[in-house]
Amino acid sequence: MGLDPLRAPRSRGGALIAVRQGALTLFAGLAHAASMGTPWDAQPLGWLQLLAMGVLVVQLDRCSSARQAAWTGWFFTTTWLYGTFWWLYISLHTYGGLNAVLTVVSIVTLAGLLAVYYAVACAVFARLAPTSKVFSALLFAGLWTMAEICRGTWFTGFGWGAAGYAHLDGLAFLAKYIGSYGVGAVAAFLACLLGLTISRWRTALPMGGNDSNAGANQWRGARRSWVRYVLVPGAALLLLVAMNSESLRGAFRQTYSTAAGTLEVALLQGNIAQDEKFQPGSGIADSLRWYGEQIAASKSPLIVAPETAIPILPRQLPEGYWDALVKPFAAGTQALLVGIPSGSYTDGYTNSVIGAGARQPYRYDKHHLVPFGEFIPPLFKWFTRMMNIPLGDFNRGAVGQPSFEVQGQRLAPNICYEDLFGEELGARFADPAKAPTIFVNVSNIGWFGNTVAIDQHLNISRMRAIEFERPFIRATNTGATVIIDHTGRVTDSLPRHTRGVLVAQVQGRSGTAQDGWGMTPFARWVSQFGLWPYWIFGLGMVAIAALSKRYFRDCGNKNAIL
Repeated sequence: MGLDPLRAPRSRGGALIAVRQGALTLFAGLAHAASMGTPWDAQPLGWLQLLAMGVLVVQLDRCSSARQAAWTGWFFTTTWLYGTFWWLYISLHTYGGLNAVLTVVSIVTLAGLLAVYYAVACAVFARLAPTSKVFSALLFAGLWTMAEICRGTWFTGFGWGAAGYAHLDGLAFLAKYIGSYGVGAVAAFLACLLGLTISRWRTALPMGGNDSNAGANQWRGARRSWVRYVLVPGAALLLLVAMNSESLRGAFRQTYSTAAGTLEVALLQGNIAQDEKFQPGSGIADSLRWYGEQIAASKSPLIVAPETAIPILPRQLPEGYWDALVKPFAAGTQALLVGIPSGSYTDGYTNSVIGAGARQPYRYDKHHLVPFGEFIPPLFKWFTRMMNIPLGDFNRGAVGQPSFEVQGQRLAPNICYEDLFGEELGARFADPAKAPTIFVNVSNIGWFGNTVAIDQHLNISRMRAIEFERPFIRATNTGATVIIDHTGRVTDSLPRHTRGVLVAQVQGRSGTAQDGWGMTPFARWVSQFGLWPYWIFGLGMVAIAALSKRYFRDCGNKNAIL
């Protein structure tokens, strides 16, 4: 491998070394998954993410070829991704009825396919990494970012568990400037610098000799080693501590939005059992009754019911049910947002949120659909026939749909995991005068049981709140039904897997009428350029590394840090 061929395993004991390195990579991948939400309290751990990725870099630095680096990166990522979204087993097997063995194979296959992006990134890193540790770390950050974007956007995208989400309580203060992908890039840079320093530590020890010149060289080498392997790593560690310190976060705590008034909301959590939710004799009847009663009884200016709170198409509703539900909102003193599939089996249907109580009829149609759950990819109908998932082939809504205006607030609905795609939410900021003041997420995470999926999804919404400096209100079937303020802090919540109504105040955020300010730097540039700045950074690092490899192949040494 281009990094250090001397670190290739020797033939003697090679099998044992390979097993040891494979086990280390396996544990590093599992640790990386745990950093997104620990098994004991589901909280993100930024330090664990850096440590796990640093171990990956150590393994990459000791690979003997780009192919070996690709397999190392693929194995790490497959383990990490499977450990992150293993709960898909519940939706596919427990509720979807798919065979248990086939379910496990399907999830591992999905993780393995998504890991290919990172395998390519690791192979390119092995081939192009320059002698400088700093520039190697920049290259790794650029490659990692591009792999994350490919996973999060190509073939509909599934960027769940990206590295940046582990840093919600640390580096995420940078998200309002560089977004969650940028936070992940900073983490990759720091982890790579740490990993390369650890990997090359043993080469710092100078080789002795018997003559005086050798002794002098040894002392000079020792002094250089102190600079390279003690002072520089120490400075990097201090930088990492400083970046996670309250004082530095305070320096970046400039507020780009202004308060836009408060709104009282009532968020409904029906806790309808997922295996009964779409059953006519139980879940459907329970949903129609409970949500109907709560909507009629609430006095809050805004009432929000979760995704598919009404789990059947409008034509299937009992006669007069819908008219009775929305009639009280005709006066305009209250407003309602309720999740319901819209359309028909003959003309097609959408996963929608219907609004009542505004001057104009309102409907939001989900744009980013879940593969296999909400739409069937080409050539995969045979697979979905083996599962029992209702309403499995929705039509797609548009990006950047208008907001729902209620009492001076512009509410921007998004459904289920649409809050995972910050660039799509960012499209709503293209016109500052129409930018949302509050995001509204309606979800049904009941598909995944009482697992870490609930916490992971909550953290996704928290990251979006930080990026755009807008509050998030979340109405879900089983949790987490919460209110998140514009700094990403959960201010109010309901207990999970209980039936209840969360009534609380939420403060909207906007800009000034004069200049349209009120958007974070991230919101401003992502609304205009999408993800292209990330691509420019990543491709730029690759280009610089390639040119460096070509023109300065014989320059520098392996111990260089700058």
